[in-house]
Amino acid sequence: MSSDPARNKRFLMEVEQGIRLANNEIIHQVIPPVTSERMLSFAVAVAQLRAQYVEAAFVFADIKTTDGKKPAAAIEELSSCRRQFEEARDAYIALQRAIELGYVAIE
Repeated sequence: MSSDPARNKRFLMEVEQGIRLANNEIIHQVIPPVTSERMLSFAVAVAQLRAQYVEAAFVFADIKTTDGKKPAAAIEELSSCRRQFEEARDAYIALQRAIELGYVAIE
């Protein structure tokens, strides 16, 4: 076991460099260079899903029942809208981070 802080720091820097190279290689094989138009299109798609989620929340909130319980179908619709929005939002954030780290080429 090493307790040498400088050695530990070098080790972590080497690992980070390896991770950066692996991400660059793997991501560049799958994702073509990203343009501002593609990024904006992605952001618009996320905004549309956000709007659907919020709309579903209002529909859900407005449902009136005699027993005070919301129908299972309404809960499932709201949950589905939330999952779709959150997945798309998280993917957008992951893309932003990948661009910041230089994993994704931009045009």
